[in-house]
Amino acid sequence: MKKGNMLIAQSGGPSMVINQSLVGAVLAARDNKAVGKIYGALHGIQGILDEQFIDLKKESRTTLEAVANTPSSALGSVRRKPTHEDCQAIFRVLRKLEIRYFFYIGGNDSAETVHIINEEAVKEEYGICCFHIPKTIDNDLRENDHTPGYGSAARFVACAVKGDDLDNRALGGVKIDVIMGRNAGFLTAAAALGRVEKDDGPHLVYLPERPFSVDGFVADVKAAMKKFGRCVVAVSEGIADKDGTPIIAKFTQETDSHGNVQLSGTGALGDLLAKVVKEQAGIKRVRADTFGYLQRSFPGIASPADAMEARLAGVAAVQAAVNDEVSSGSVAIKRKATKKYGVDFVVVPLRAVAKETRHMPDAFINKAGNDVTQAFIDYARPLVGGLPPCARFAQLRA
Repeated sequence: MKKGNMLIAQSGGPSMVINQSLVGAVLAARDNKAVGKIYGALHGIQGILDEQFIDLKKESRTTLEAVANTPSSALGSVRRKPTHEDCQAIFRVLRKLEIRYFFYIGGNDSAETVHIINEEAVKEEYGICCFHIPKTIDNDLRENDHTPGYGSAARFVACAVKGDDLDNRALGGVKIDVIMGRNAGFLTAAAALGRVEKDDGPHLVYLPERPFSVDGFVADVKAAMKKFGRCVVAVSEGIADKDGTPIIAKFTQETDSHGNVQLSGTGALGDLLAKVVKEQAGIKRVRADTFGYLQRSFPGIASPADAMEARLAGVAAVQAAVNDEVSSGSVAIKRKATKKYGVDFVVVPLRAVAKETRHMPDAFINKAGNDVTQAFIDYARPLVGGLPPCARFAQLRA
């Protein structure tokens, strides 16, 4: 075992269970003699560059467990892609603190950051274990069946749209919910998990994996109104036209440090779709909401399976590092090929996860491109868990 100090940080968008991964890794490291001091960097690599740390060995078990059950990033987060100069500065700090174990919790952009730092470490011949611990509510990391954070965010979406459907049932008209998902529709698709009765919404689900047609959308809404007398729509923020241009890109060109168009900071897409329905479908009562950041850090709604797997992902990363199985990698969740739901944690190369994303399988999307299939429901239900039951008068059921 390589003896030395440990540094851990969080990056990218927060989630309801990212602190489970943090605490899982910290507790696993505290129990291992190979790890000396445990530093927590504030606000990701920015905190490393600014040398802003806290001593995680000083925190009590009670505090750590309380933090584990608290949403959002307890150490703070950042969206910054390190330059070569940044990496050189980071190494100076790592050497100064005698860091031999580096863990970064985040999504595919965070995996890319770990990959860049690891590559620089190899060039500098600096002996350090660099590990990425997965996190993303978008569920779009390659090599993973699903990612920590998705199950809880999906549970929020399912509950929120279920409630929206009840509201829409009472007042009628069209309700449009814009849900996070840049290139992958997993989170928007979760809206369908709340359906029980045949006429429950969402009646239409639009994902970025299929080209979005305004004319087709209007026709779908009209058909739903004719069939159900109302219509609830779940739509991904990342929907794009047949040329691959995001619909929202027509309204903003703001990008982050990784070059991604900002999608969640505005309600423009919902307003646009609501206007289209009013003008082209002739429907008076049309409302739209953008869930935005509410999906990420909502207290009290985390999926039990998601929280447990997030914790175990942090533990798996530390175990792989200190046992010297590999010097770098990303922890991936693999679903067991058994009837009863279960998962395994494996270490995959950083380059296999970094930067690029995966998409919803074709088998999860219906042929019309406006809904999900039973295959998706079967895939997602174990990750989300049971939802609050709702009832109607028997005489009013469809």
